[in-house]
Amino acid sequence: MPDPSPKPFCASGRAFGGKPDGLRLERMRSSPRFFDGLFRNTARVQPGLKPGTALSTISKFLFGGERRTPPAPLPTRNPLDDWARPIETGLRATWLGHSTVLIEIDGFRVLTDPVWGERASPWQFAGPKRFQPVPIPIEALPPLDAVVISHDHYDHLDYPSIRALAARDAPFITALGVGAHLESWGIPAARITELDWWEHLDLHGGALRITAAPSQHFSGRAMNDRNRTLWSSMAIRTDHHSVFFSGDTGLTPEYGDIRSRLGPFDLVMLEIGAFHPAWGDIHLGPENALEAHALLGGGCLLPVHWGTFNLAIHAWDEPAETILDLARRRGALLAMPGIGVPVEPGRIEGEPEPWWRAAGVVEAANVPAVEPESAVVAGGPVVDAIAD
Repeated sequence: MPDPSPKPFCASGRAFGGKPDGLRLERMRSSPRFFDGLFRNTARVQPGLKPGTALSTISKFLFGGERRTPPAPLPTRNPLDDWARPIETGLRATWLGHSTVLIEIDGFRVLTDPVWGERASPWQFAGPKRFQPVPIPIEALPPLDAVVISHDHYDHLDYPSIRALAARDAPFITALGVGAHLESWGIPAARITELDWWEHLDLHGGALRITAAPSQHFSGRAMNDRNRTLWSSMAIRTDHHSVFFSGDTGLTPEYGDIRSRLGPFDLVMLEIGAFHPAWGDIHLGPENALEAHALLGGGCLLPVHWGTFNLAIHAWDEPAETILDLARRRGALLAMPGIGVPVEPGRIEGEPEPWWRAAGVVEAANVPAVEPESAVVAGGPVVDAIAD
């Protein structure tokens, strides 16, 4: 199978993106979340490691021996033939790895956080390297009605992928300030809409509505630009179906507000990977994902943000195994399709098949220590602590 990733880009300043100015900056300054030049969460949470955890966490991140990557590639499926078939229920989702999902909703296609690049990093020689390829080339995607970007971290906003999508005519919907990156990479300003929380964009005469909603996270693509752009969750709605996409977030009571104002949801896509108690305020993890799912009012839960990059300390399959066990005990409706396998939430019944176990089981003692380069990524809590 040919490599579906965009061609590597040279190590240059372009991957860091652009800086907001002019009217874009003025609009950011008018946000109630913008204080003294920076965006803030509603709750006062630390964007990096919690006090007293830095030394032990960094040491384990750099030199720990956990099963941080699978021993073999995970099973995948090319979804092109499936996408050519009609959707029986009107709503279908295809997880393409990490937080990249193609949502087909009542005749519209929305792509979330497209990342086809080899590394979640501004460089090709350093940073977390993809251990699981995307099942199709980005050029093979069908026509898109919208591309949604939750925030500007490298594992969600990927320079080569945006450059590849620039040739299309789909609009980009993102959080305040992130449009500066997109515009610097060739996306015309007319195709970019930046939203503050609770703002929305209507497309196709109002038949498709995308609303930015709260999340509890942070932003930045370099050591000197933390929280200079906003981070958001996104709600995608038509007259018949509704989807929630968490982006990156910690557990926040604002999910109850989201349920009241934007719910109920047929499909809830929540992050479950790259979690650790040392940065538990800014990532959910499996247990908090189920708490968030309950606050949002339930619906079919599709876990994302796992199975693609080594971004944390836990074993690569721990998020999947944990959410599978907890969802069973709590009676949550869980969809865990394989990578590239389309799923219709309205047809989910019973417990998911743990397809990821086909990659095999390797004892932690037999896995070499993770290369130190894995810690080099702007926007992660561990590298923030190193920089500090």
